[in-house]
Parts: sequence; structure tokens; C-alpha cells
Amino acid sequence: MRKQPTEPELRLWLALRAKRFEATKFRRQKVIGPYITDFSSRTPPLVIELDGDTHAGQEHYDAQRTAYLEAQGYQVIRFNNSDVMENLEHVLDRIAACLHAPLPTLSPEGERAQ
Repeated sequence: MRKQPTEPELRLWLALRAKRFEATKFRRQKVIGPYITDFSSRTPPLVIELDGDTHAGQEHYDAQRTAYLEAQGYQVIRFNNSDVMENLEHVLDRIAACLHAPLPTLSPEGERAQ
């Protein structure tokens, strides 16, 4: 866990914190299983990840992480740091769309039906 957020994390957090955005409670740096998410909400179950330069070459790790979080019932959306810095309104529009989308259901076998 980092004590000091990056500039993109801080900008997004200021828009999301304290139920300011869509009356949804978000947490910053929430531990879910073996992972620490950038931002997450429990209701609806949503994880928001910000990818900076350090994520280059980590596609396999990110895919495993996403698969784990989705298996826990979370929808995962990712943004580049540049998305937040250059077009925060678009990022917030995409997050709002995810918050209002119907939740996927679990099949009896535990796999997600889309």
C-alpha cells in the first residue's frame, strides 16, 4: 500500500470519495483476497484500476488479477493514468455507466452468465 497517491489517483479519488459520485461508497486501496485494488465499491461490486507506466509488460498479471476479482463477483474496469489526467469527465461517465448496468448473474455452476 502506498501512503502517497499518484496525481491521477488523487484526482479520481477527489471525485469518488465520501459518496460524492452517484451516491456510491468507494474505498481506496481495498484489500480483496491477495490483491490491493485502487478503488472499489461493494454495492454495486465494482473495482476501478488505474494503470500507469509500471503496468507495461504486466498484461498477464493484470489478466489474472482481473479474473480473480471477477470470480469474487466484482466488475473490473481499467483506465490509464493519462485517461484521468486528460479526460476525467469521460472516465466518470464510464464509471457511472458501470454503476447503473445490470449485474451479471451466477449460473448454478458458479460461472458468470453475460
